[in-house]
Amino acid sequence: MAQVAKVQVKDGAYDIYRENGSRYVSIRFEVRDRDLGTTVREAIDKINKNVQLPRGYILKWAGEYESEERAEARLLVIVPITVLLIFIILYIMFRSAKWALLILVTVAMARVGGLVALLITHTFFSVASGVGFLALFGVSVQTGVIMLEYINQLRAKGHTVVDAAVEGAVLRLRPIMMTMLVATFGLLPAAFSHAIGSDSQRPFAIVIVGGLIADLAMSIFILPTLYVWFASNNDVLPKPEESFEV
Repeated sequence: MAQVAKVQVKDGAYDIYRENGSRYVSIRFEVRDRDLGTTVREAIDKINKNVQLPRGYILKWAGEYESEERAEARLLVIVPITVLLIFIILYIMFRSAKWALLILVTVAMARVGGLVALLITHTFFSVASGVGFLALFGVSVQTGVIMLEYINQLRAKGHTVVDAAVEGAVLRLRPIMMTMLVATFGLLPAAFSHAIGSDSQRPFAIVIVGGLIADLAMSIFILPTLYVWFASNNDVLPKPEESFEV
């Protein structure tokens, strides 16, 4: 053995891993009581400043952080496209850019409820909570359409702007509450869950529950108020024979 090898006792890796023809060593750590993205970016900044790698060595951050980076990049593309498509559909429905923008404004304001829910529950923003905000768009737009369509129908029947806004808010309270409560009660178990595997579903549910509660207040109080401010005699309204009960 001495003629072909130098035998000695020395500390080293007991497993050697290779990827794409290169050896690599995996270093793992877990994140507790902080969000993953901020923690890893802080670690990257400190390592770049304090660690000098030998020639031929490279450092790559992978795992959940890499998946989160890909998901965030997709969301940056999906969210603007989603908002644009919603605006186009609302414009075609109401034949007015003003009403489409009014619904989108109330939808954006309702997002405050999701952020407050994350703050109260000490939950960090993640990809799952971002998807939850996307899901809120659909429900919020639905409630806004129900309210705005009914107010326009009342105006087409001869009501004044203020009377139509007040009556629309009162009469549409029940269907809007039914829509909100069904989704809220269905997601409450997931929002309060702390079991294994709840790390991804809990932020999603918290955002939707908090956003729906805020959206209910926005739809009943803020939307009719904004409608009164922005309404004019030149608004495009449905013909009385085209009006229908929602």
